[in-house]
Amino acid sequence: MKVAIISEGTNTWPIYVAQEKGFYREAGLHVEVTLTRSSVMQLEELQKGGFDIGFQQSDHVVRAVEHGSDLFIFMPMAHAPGLTLVGARDVADIAGLKGRVIAVDGARTGYALLLRKLLAAAGLRESDYTFREFGGSQERFDALEGGQAAASWLNPPFDRRLLAAGFRSLTTTLDAFPSYPGPIAATRRSWAKANESQLIAFIRAMNGAYAWLQDPANAGEAIRLLPARLGLDEKAAAGALERIRQRPRPEITPAGLQQVIDVYWDDEGLPPPRGEPAKYMDLSYLERARSAA
Repeated sequence: MKVAIISEGTNTWPIYVAQEKGFYREAGLHVEVTLTRSSVMQLEELQKGGFDIGFQQSDHVVRAVEHGSDLFIFMPMAHAPGLTLVGARDVADIAGLKGRVIAVDGARTGYALLLRKLLAAAGLRESDYTFREFGGSQERFDALEGGQAAASWLNPPFDRRLLAAGFRSLTTTLDAFPSYPGPIAATRRSWAKANESQLIAFIRAMNGAYAWLQDPANAGEAIRLLPARLGLDEKAAAGALERIRQRPRPEITPAGLQQVIDVYWDDEGLPPPRGEPAKYMDLSYLERARSAA
């Protein structure tokens, strides 16, 4: 089973657990995880069959389906990340990004759509700034640190490293978009139909990994695991784990997905009617995995 992720962070912690603690193996799966560092490339490969499952933002699926793809969302991956809109040291606020380059993963995908809403609310037109595609978190971090961009959404620990170096926090996703859904897992309907038992086994393995992560008895091992993968210090890892344990399991709901559909429709200037959530998601596999547990 070929699984793709765009970038690494605390939201990919359950994947590390599933790999290191044998949850994939116990489910009878051999899972290859690829770090693509590009949402555009990942989506293209997922649709072509280069990957079987992809973790990304749900607007990617909405856009793909509207262009004829048979992708669909089958489970949530994580809570919406607490991304920080990190600005260069000389950027005082969002309006200060006028005339500047902003680092993004995909210019018309993911959180770039939400950033465009923030920029518009600050009085900036699309001609007032430049979205430049650098790639995943590490690449966007490098662009800011190297002065190639003046701002970008960044997840921990990348945002904290720049803030500690004097860069500015212009806002966060939790402050600006508190109810927007987080990353999801998607696959092709044709692949799911032909590999139903494997898909259910994968969901069960991910559920097991998440439960292991939330068990206080595993805290020490979990905290040691994350720095080994991300270079994060143990104090920051402990804080991230505590936040995971304090929150309920992530979910993707029709109401949450409708927000994504609305953002996509408005950004593209599409005519009505807007797509219904059922067009882009099918959580029956998640329910069957729970029943089989």
